[in-house]
Amino acid sequence: MPGTGEPHDPNTGRHRLGPHVVGQRVVVRHLLPDGRATDVLGVCTAWTADSLTVDTDDGPVTVPLADVVTGKPVPPRASVRARVSARDAELHGLVVFPGLDLVEVGDWLVRSDPEPAERLFKRANSCLAMGDPGMPFDDAEAQIRQFYGLRGRPPLVQVERDSDTEAAFAGAGWTPLGEGDTDFLVAPLGSVARLLPSPPEDVRVSEDGPRVLAELLVDGRVGARGRAAYDDDWLGLHALATAPPLRRRGLARQVLAELLDWGAVRGARTLWLHVETDNAPARAFYDALGFRAHHGCRYLTPGS
Repeated sequence: MPGTGEPHDPNTGRHRLGPHVVGQRVVVRHLLPDGRATDVLGVCTAWTADSLTVDTDDGPVTVPLADVVTGKPVPPRASVRARVSARDAELHGLVVFPGLDLVEVGDWLVRSDPEPAERLFKRANSCLAMGDPGMPFDDAEAQIRQFYGLRGRPPLVQVERDSDTEAAFAGAGWTPLGEGDTDFLVAPLGSVARLLPSPPEDVRVSEDGPRVLAELLVDGRVGARGRAAYDDDWLGLHALATAPPLRRRGLARQVLAELLDWGAVRGARTLWLHVETDNAPARAFYDALGFRAHHGCRYLTPGS
């Protein structure tokens, strides 16, 4: 009978489920109180001695283990994020740098920060050369050189790594900058938030329109900080850092929780960030939170 903890059917309990499937997408067939069987599909978020919980499109569903008939992990659902082009994903980053000088060369976007507050960020001072320039390559390259020449800046392009566009620039004598190769990572905000602690109380938040700075205070001083920018339900994360003496205390995760909470209130659903390919600790940190590579970027500069 329902609620007794005993199976309704001798076939219940024959499945490939267990605590190991927490965090995985699963399909679970279970019995209803009237004896009929039904299926739930989603991510398993909890497993206890008596039940499992599946986060479905309609919300969480808790199923008594005694009522499980069959179940197994299934492949992750194809992500809408994976179908977004590299160019469109990168365009969400424009909000990070307000006040840029921008010139379109077909799909390409030549960018320059006329009044950098700090250093010259590569993403704000390079041509986003992704998509179709709408003209012969030589003409598009000449426009890039002219744009930066008029501003006294060295020409720089950001391309999708190992793309035909990178090959075209290489054929014209452009070479990798030698630093700054990055992976563009994405993750669902909700999935990452479930792996983080509650937003801390001792945090200082400074907003600037669609941008925010969160600083976690430790003994009255900034122990960790991070920035985020919101654009069309995408939340970009950057400049997440912890003071060296305070590392390995979970402070970065607390700052990240605050940034995600700020973004969720505004309707963000997708997280993105750039991480340099040679930054193994940062990549391991984000991999553990469920971030996955969408595409890779490389910066090129004209040869001498």
